[in-house]
Amino acid sequence: MTTRSHNGRRILKTLRLRDAKASLSAVVEAAERGEATTITKHGRPAAVVMPVEDARRLYPTDWPSFAALLMGIPHAVESERDPSPLREADL
Repeated sequence: MTTRSHNGRRILKTLRLRDAKASLSAVVEAAERGEATTITKHGRPAAVVMPVEDARRLYPTDWPSFAALLMGIPHAVESERDPSPLREADL
């Protein structure tokens, strides 16, 4: 395990996948205390376990729908439509 300062604010712990598996409860408890842990696989960062508040800030779930974004456009969107009749479909 290695620890290092991240932007001078928090301590970012790094664990190998094997060590993270063996101490998953401790990794989750650290996240509950506000500490993020990077998990490496074959020496490269593969995942981060972080506090829920941080994850919610990074990945908000209250984004407007695509339809709401379209309805919020202040001007009319003009598009060309093919005026030819629709084809018949056998159902």
